[in-house]
Amino acid sequence: MTSPRKHLVKDFNHFITCYVCKGYLIKPTTVTECLHTFCKNCVVQHFEDSNDCPKCGIQVHETNPLEMLRLDNTLEEIIFKLVPGLREKEQQQEIEFWRSRKLKENGEEDGPRSKRSRLDDDDDDDGGDGDYHRSDPQIAICLDCLLNKSLVGENIVKGLMKKFIRCSTRVTVGTIKKFLSLKLKLPSSYELDVLCNGEIMGKDHTMEFIYMTRWRLRGETAYPMVLEYRPRIDFG
Repeated sequence: MTSPRKHLVKDFNHFITCYVCKGYLIKPTTVTECLHTFCKNCVVQHFEDSNDCPKCGIQVHETNPLEMLRLDNTLEEIIFKLVPGLREKEQQQEIEFWRSRKLKENGEEDGPRSKRSRLDDDDDDDGGDGDYHRSDPQIAICLDCLLNKSLVGENIVKGLMKKFIRCSTRVTVGTIKKFLSLKLKLPSSYELDVLCNGEIMGKDHTMEFIYMTRWRLRGETAYPMVLEYRPRIDFG
């Protein structure tokens, strides 16, 4: 009996390479309108100039195609298992990218951090239930309460005593909302909006995604990134 043929990585290239850059899919991101998948950076950059899918040309959204993107974590894990060393290579490149960007924007060299970026960890006393992505690239965030006395529920949504936090770039807006609800002692049914530059952020948006696509400031004023929160407004 003949032994089954062993498949090579190149046999799967059609399924695990990006149509835009022709490389392996990095942080594979799917367009929900047509289900085509690209590297996250490739498709985000493409949508800066176009509202159409890079592959099939279908209009993804009339005004904001970024809202129609979804990360495919399952496919990412499959690719990392198929391609030896790819995960380690990408993690190292990501760490170096964020380190160089933070140093550049704060005007620092490899030395002590400036007072501006020396942020308090709000959760140092939460116990030892894991490393909470502490090995990931980190980003500093300022969480500002967006005050508006005309909003219902304003009386229970206050500013944080410590509004500066440091977290993984992979943290999502949904996690930030849970953090705010815990710190502000909000009822479990209470909903918040999180905004960047006046635009409401989706719950699946990561801090890296927001920084790269929504946070427009650069130079000395770019760090930390500012997110605003308020009681959720139902436009229904």
